[in-house]
Amino acid sequence: MMRLSLTLAAALAASPALAATGPFFSLGNTDFVVLLAFLLFVGVLIYLKVPGLLMGLLDKRADTIRAELDEARALREEAQTLLAGFERKQGEVAVQSERIIAQARSEAEAAAEKAKEDIKASIARRLAAAEDQIGSAEKAAVREVRDSAIQIAIGAASEVVTKQMSDADQDKLIDDAIGAVEKRLH
Repeated sequence: MMRLSLTLAAALAASPALAATGPFFSLGNTDFVVLLAFLLFVGVLIYLKVPGLLMGLLDKRADTIRAELDEARALREEAQTLLAGFERKQGEVAVQSERIIAQARSEAEAAAEKAKEDIKASIARRLAAAEDQIGSAEKAAVREVRDSAIQIAIGAASEVVTKQMSDADQDKLIDDAIGAVEKRLH
């Protein structure tokens, strides 16, 4: 609107209208004719309510822009709410992950302690088994030594007995042994 006013003022100032001769309000004066055409044009615009239409369009555009700004504000607030929710959830997840890590660490330590105790118990069982085997081996060795000593003693005794006994005594012992066997069998 202002541009139109400036253009009109410049056209009037630079035109030869000021140099016109004769009465101003005659149809022979081009300045008057131009003024009448301009006023008629402005009147038609006013009659057709063009300024109201332009103002309505501008108001409509302003309302649209205002609505878009309100929607943008609402979206921004919603985005901030979502961001705050995500940040809160991220904090909760961080706390939960730290709790899970701490729990896993304590479970790992407990498992390590249990494994140590199991190893100690296993070593104790193996030591006990080894001591039992050693005791059995000692008893077997003692038994074997005793059996060997008994066999040596029996061998030595039989040798002594055979050297000191006469043939008649030997025959008598054999007959006594046969008699004892017969008694046991019958």
